[in-house]
Amino acid sequence: MMEQFRAMRRLRQQLSEEESISILQKSTAGTLALLGDNDYPYAVPISYVYSDGRLYFHSALSGHKVDAIHKCDKASFCVIAQDEVHPEKYTTFFRSVIAFGRIHIIEDETEKQETARMLGNRYNPNQDEALQKELGNGLSRMLMICFDIEHLTGKEAIELMKQREQSQASLRSTYGRLLPKGRKNSAESRQKKTEGQLVRRHQK
Repeated sequence: MMEQFRAMRRLRQQLSEEESISILQKSTAGTLALLGDNDYPYAVPISYVYSDGRLYFHSALSGHKVDAIHKCDKASFCVIAQDEVHPEKYTTFFRSVIAFGRIHIIEDETEKQETARMLGNRYNPNQDEALQKELGNGLSRMLMICFDIEHLTGKEAIELMKQREQSQASLRSTYGRLLPKGRKNSAESRQKKTEGQLVRRHQK
């Protein structure tokens, strides 16, 4: 039986879950992909806010996006955090994430108001009075949408991955030089002892 979500092919370039979530927390817009009219993919750029494994969007009361959500609750969402073009290499140094999950329109009025306030604070923080006025005037004319993330992957360009590995190697090298001589020799002694034990086990 095929798994619901396929594994990334180039695992070395895969970002950790923490790094992927960090991108969702820091970014302000992405592309929401839905099953649209006549089963054509419908991908729409949209603002959002991330919270506790969910994405929240706002929408007009009707339209292509709303019809697509009613038709099929499966969706994906993509955020590009970095996209530096390097013409001489014929490539881009990119970092991005893709989320897969289920999407629905929030029906509960309390939840709708709370998530609308969360979205407003994401883009204009610490303006409670202005936000309350905005919600008072417009909340009844909008929808709030919730995207429950089921699967999240992040990926970076191989060039960025190599830069990261070189930086980590440099830090390890610097740390080794900063270790006191006694501690350094002790660490090397423990490593050689472990290697010797492994060799003896193998010979047995």
